[in-house]
Amino acid sequence: MREAAQGEQAKSDGGIGKVDKHSGEVGDAYLVVDTGVWIFGKEVLLPASTVVGIDPEDRKVFVGRTEEQIKDAPEFHRDQHLGNAGYREELGTYYGTGTPSGVPGPAS
Repeated sequence: MREAAQGEQAKSDGGIGKVDKHSGEVGDAYLVVDTGVWIFGKEVLLPASTVVGIDPEDRKVFVGRTEEQIKDAPEFHRDQHLGNAGYREELGTYYGTGTPSGVPGPAS
């Protein structure tokens, strides 16, 4: 799967915003989506495992979560949470991915 580009529109069961930042780090991949006025100008951090498809021609990223799930996600503040592993673990638990990136860890 190709990397999401900044400015691409993130879509769920409707439009949720624009991709503002992404990380392709192994084991810690995510998207930061600027929701604009949809959730009062907030940003949300989505684990990479929530991405279910990319349409490069229309510049859209599709996520397998509803608008309601994204709206009710743990609050994201870039300056406090972007490098915070604990927050990303909480997010992984919320989205049911189990890990910050949604990629299963090594079997123990």
